[in-house]
Amino acid sequence: MSSKNGQTLLDKKRDPLHFPKVLLGLIVALIFLFPIVWMIFVSLKPMTGAPTNPIDWFLPPYTFENYIDIIMGSDVLLWTWNSFVVGILTTILTLIITSLAAFAISKMNFPYKRSIFIFFLAGLMVPGEAMIIPLFEIVGTMNMLDTYGGLIFPMIASPLGVIILKSFFDGVPDELIESARVDGCTDWRLYWNIVLPLAKPAMAAIGILTFIGSWNNFLWPFLAIVSENLYTLPVGIPMFNSAYSDTFIQPMTVNAVASLPVIIAFLLFEKQIVKGVSFTGIKG
Repeated sequence: MSSKNGQTLLDKKRDPLHFPKVLLGLIVALIFLFPIVWMIFVSLKPMTGAPTNPIDWFLPPYTFENYIDIIMGSDVLLWTWNSFVVGILTTILTLIITSLAAFAISKMNFPYKRSIFIFFLAGLMVPGEAMIIPLFEIVGTMNMLDTYGGLIFPMIASPLGVIILKSFFDGVPDELIESARVDGCTDWRLYWNIVLPLAKPAMAAIGILTFIGSWNNFLWPFLAIVSENLYTLPVGIPMFNSAYSDTFIQPMTVNAVASLPVIIAFLLFEKQIVKGVSFTGIKG
């Protein structure tokens, strides 16, 4: 271990751009962190008028009365609960459906299997906005508008999840599958006991990305929901902020409350999120 660390330090010394890279990384990190830090400081300022000097936003006095007023006097907790329920159920159903579809395409033989997989690949090239109108008509025909089901079921189709999981399932040796089938293992047991446990990293990455995507989704909930008691955070917060256009403090407070679950999720699942981004091929 010590020799490995020594080699790493030696490589750093040999790289003349090591410290400029670290410095650039710190600068970029501070740029991305500054809006979050500013949001927190603004949310802690008392409602005594906006400071005239930008530096005053970061100076005392501080108060938590804004958070109490937001939690007790608005529906932000209800919107948070709606976002949480929709995100969890969407994630669970997405993982079930995508893993079953990926297993069938990867390890089962049936007609037009390749054509169906190409169909999933083609789904990646269709932007979500292009499907909004037909999706709205279908959900309306099924009488699911303004319901939890109308928020959840249209979002559980994930071509990317099927493609990622299929690539993992393809890595399971066919000899292992055939041997299990000879021993009397059914397709369901193959899926649940053999193939699925091997794809836990991909399942975790897809689940986290699906939850974050559902949590931040604005367009579909905005179109599908009319009742305020079913608003999710991305829909409820703009409605709330429109009533406080003359001040920063209340909107920043409600945004801080809404951002807290996502920040906690990122801190807890940072490795899985980074791995998920690498799975999807996103560079950045």
